[in-house]
Amino acid sequence: MPFPEQFLEELEAKNPIDEVVGGYVNLNRRGGRLWGLCPFHNEKTASFSVVPEEGFYYCFGCHKGGGVINFTMEVEGLDYPDAVRFLARRAGLTVPEDEKTASGYRYRQRLWELCRDAARFYHETLKSPEGQSGLQYLLKRGMKPDTIVKFGLGFAPNRWDGLMRAMEEKGYTRKELQDAGLVRTKKRQVQKEDGSITETESCYDWFRNRVMFPIIDVRGSVIGFGGRVMDGSEPKYLNSPESQIFNKRKNLFALNVAKKTKMDMLVLTEGYMDAITMHEYGFDCAVASLGTALTDQQAAMLAKYTKQMVLCYDGDEAGQNAAQRAIGILEKTGVSVKVLKIQGAKDPDEFLHKYGADRFKRLLGMSEDQAVYRLGTIQKKYDVTTDDGRVGFLREAAAFIATMESPVEREVYGGRVAEIAGVRADAVNTEVQQVLRQSRYRKKKQQEKKDLRPAASAQPEVSGIKYENIRSARAEESLLAQIFLEPGLLDKCEGLSPEEMSSPELRKVFSWAMDRWHQGLPVSVAAMRGDFTPEEQSLLIGITQKNQSLTVNEQALTDCIGLIKSEASKRNSKDLMAAVNRRRDHTGYKGGGAL
Repeated sequence: MPFPEQFLEELEAKNPIDEVVGGYVNLNRRGGRLWGLCPFHNEKTASFSVVPEEGFYYCFGCHKGGGVINFTMEVEGLDYPDAVRFLARRAGLTVPEDEKTASGYRYRQRLWELCRDAARFYHETLKSPEGQSGLQYLLKRGMKPDTIVKFGLGFAPNRWDGLMRAMEEKGYTRKELQDAGLVRTKKRQVQKEDGSITETESCYDWFRNRVMFPIIDVRGSVIGFGGRVMDGSEPKYLNSPESQIFNKRKNLFALNVAKKTKMDMLVLTEGYMDAITMHEYGFDCAVASLGTALTDQQAAMLAKYTKQMVLCYDGDEAGQNAAQRAIGILEKTGVSVKVLKIQGAKDPDEFLHKYGADRFKRLLGMSEDQAVYRLGTIQKKYDVTTDDGRVGFLREAAAFIATMESPVEREVYGGRVAEIAGVRADAVNTEVQQVLRQSRYRKKKQQEKKDLRPAASAQPEVSGIKYENIRSARAEESLLAQIFLEPGLLDKCEGLSPEEMSSPELRKVFSWAMDRWHQGLPVSVAAMRGDFTPEEQSLLIGITQKNQSLTVNEQALTDCIGLIKSEASKRNSKDLMAAVNRRRDHTGYKGGGAL
């Protein structure tokens, strides 16, 4: 374990799980638990629970669970050591680091510092004669000097080693520059005078002759850059490569600023300039993706800071497809989604410069509900003035309306579809009901099929974990549930070897519990912390939750141990026979002598 037990206990004591979770989820007490809407999956009825007295959370919907450190890892997208540091800062504690963990963190800090110094270099270059083309470009785009400073915009000089030399003078190594994604290494073969071939390696700046946009994470660290080329070469926009500190799928441009907005929404744009111009005109709710389609990780980040997202994508086919995809991803997080259609300009940047903030505010207020937008997109595919077009539109629109959970929504949008197609509302409703019946029938058949496979239904709900021996695993689950309800029963488990358990995950938990018991340390779900993956913690908490009414006594424990040993013996016999058969196949052995 990388952190001392005493420190972790103090960390958890000063970060009560109900207070930490309460910063992300609206919790209400019901019975002995606190309940709220799960931050990890889309739901309308609260199935996410927190048990403050025992220090863990568990969602009965998506089956995620763990202690306060695991929650922080999940909700903030951090690894275990960084989640500990996050909570330590929250509680004002100093983290005692072991050398291995501290070394890795110090190196990431070094890369953050390097990127910060690189951003300063680019910014200073923008103000120098060497950066005049970049500065004039930004000013021509209508950007104000204070906006340039606010977002730390800069310019990468049109030299092969401008940044590299500047950073080396500050003491950074080429390896650090390469690990931060700021330089590239190129190998080439050179022929020497004697005719022999030798290989040389040269380094050069990743960004050259580009206006630079620092990418800053939600904690305020510069983690990478986006660069807009000045000479018309390709690619037009270039982002930092993936690194130890930069992952474009898990970050968004300007979210570090937009997360503080007082507006009741966040607006997702396609480009850096769109987001920056919106901020410049007073709409400090704008963010931009980093050259990729919206990802699940980005959607989860956005959902932490708002309950309403407005998509502002280009109106071309590519933009519409991106919007459709983003709507589906965002809806999974539970946020409300609207779509803003830019009229009279190609993007928010152009619109604001042409028409100003007041007209953009009115336009923003006219953003379409995602359902209206989707129906409009479906309508564009058909000529509803023809019979075939109306039928095609009605069928596809009915299939979409059938996905709506609320009967009221289905009736409202069904009426809209009927009006567009020129048919009666009850005709649309009939089509929707037929789609719903077909959907329910398919789900019923799928459930029946699952029910007929008891082995499949007995598998864990946690993704990525599968039991090979259901009979033994059920006994192992029951054994662990009893142990975590009454750790003193571990004294009765001395005759059971962890290797006799069939599930690697349950074996790991049992071995961990025995070790802690022998060391006189508490055995509890909350104590699992960094020794286990989030999936392993979720598995164990799920086991304890579904076995809360389990009878805890020595006889029940003995029965579980007996069954586990019996199944282990069967496995060992099969393994032995398999080994004998392999040897017979290999040597031609027919029996009658020593193996």
